[in-house]
Amino acid sequence: MEYLGIDVSCAVDSLRHRNFPDKECLLPLISKLLGYAIVAASTTVKLPQILKILKHRSVRGLSMISFELEVIGYTISLAYCLHKGLPFSAYGELSFLLVQALVLIAIIYYFSRPVGTTTWIRALLYCALAPTILAGQIDPLLFEALYASQHAIFLFARIPQIWQNFSNKSTGELSFLTSFMNFGGSMVRVFTSIQENAPKSVLLGYAIGVATNFTLLSQIVMYQKPRAGKEKKMK
Repeated sequence: MEYLGIDVSCAVDSLRHRNFPDKECLLPLISKLLGYAIVAASTTVKLPQILKILKHRSVRGLSMISFELEVIGYTISLAYCLHKGLPFSAYGELSFLLVQALVLIAIIYYFSRPVGTTTWIRALLYCALAPTILAGQIDPLLFEALYASQHAIFLFARIPQIWQNFSNKSTGELSFLTSFMNFGGSMVRVFTSIQENAPKSVLLGYAIGVATNFTLLSQIVMYQKPRAGKEKKMK
């Protein structure tokens, strides 16, 4: 008995006999359900951040390079999962997160005008290379190397924002709700990765996500009142 690739037969059989499903049955089921829940929730993860910027018409305190690296990380991760033919429940959120991240970086560019030449060069390079990477039309060894580097990319995507928050003693327009959902999503993915016996490198990536997103979340709580006059220009 399967629904959306989720085998619920063992749980149904246990309940029919008025027994609570055992751990070997329940944990994989919970893992699959959480996987689809993450995919569903990912459709709105970055919406609070986007709306906050549009409402205040400001990107004060946001690190542009952090959001650019995030787009690169999502692109590599999604391309690898598509190339490997993984089930949608294992990576579906990446497609929604990438679209939202692209919209977000476009908005950041708009409210950061005038945008420097180097920023436009980075954007054009991404537009030129992303379709090839997403199509998997690169050397397999290079593909594996790119995927292996995506954890470092996501780590370095958080560090500039964390450092900027610390330096300014303010998180500017950084959205608490988006950061909270990122943290929660990383926590859930650690659980699902353990249940699905994912490679240690994948588990490590989500563990890093838990740590960095928790740091950002803590900074938002600590620096609730921005200190005017100490905000630095976005790099």
